Amino acid sequence: MHLDVAVAKTRKYATPESGDTIEMIERPGGGVSFVVVDGQRSGKSAKAISNLVARKAVALLAEGVRDGAAARAAHDYLYTHRAGKVSATLNIVSVDLESRSLVLSRNNHCPAIVSLPAGIRLFDEPSQPVGVQRGTKPVIHELPLAPGTTVVIFTDGLTAAGERKGQPLNVPDLVCELIGRQLNAQDLAQALLQRALQADDRRPADDISILVLTIRARDQGDDTRWLNVSMPL
Repeated sequence: MHLDVAVAKTRKYATPESGDTIEMIERPGGGVSFVVVDGQRSGKSAKAISNLVARKAVALLAEGVRDGAAARAAHDYLYTHRAGKVSATLNIVSVDLESRSLVLSRNNHCPAIVSLPAGIRLFDEPSQPVGVQRGTKPVIHELPLAPGTTVVIFTDGLTAAGERKGQPLNVPDLVCELIGRQLNAQDLAQALLQRALQADDRRPADDISILVLTIRARDQGDDTRWLNVSMPL
């Protein structure tokens, strides 16, 4: 099997910095984890919050702590650090080669959308953000690694796109439409972001972050890995 991951993100219009943070860490037992955090509000204050939560989660994942425990610890850290007055949404997506599984951990009211060979599943169970309510736990799903799997994770800036005009994006339907075109991870992430920007007349009402992960059959070849980053400076 071969893993492809792409991220597309942008900041709120007229805001100097995005309040979202996305990090990647290699798992000590094999595989990788991706952490997506949306700090409360936007701008520098939100970025400080999302960085704090992401750093805690990534540090624990790097030490071999399980995803659910890392999410709970990140919640406890933010809750203690900010006295329960600041929230953040947190998603952890892991490709765990020890268990040969895909692990989705959600502290986010936005759903996780997963396309499988058998069809598309929407993981939208009620989930609380981290940092506010004592004892908050993530909603966790574990799926077997299999070719033909696509995962789409996003922050609420994507669902808010178009709301100012009374025409918010129907994100699940849009994802289904784009997945039907058999786009690769990068093209799918970019297409989602472009639809959001069009809905907001290219003036995003909120920070938008999109993570797309695909698993496909592996072609014959070596074990070389690639990581590409593109961003304005």
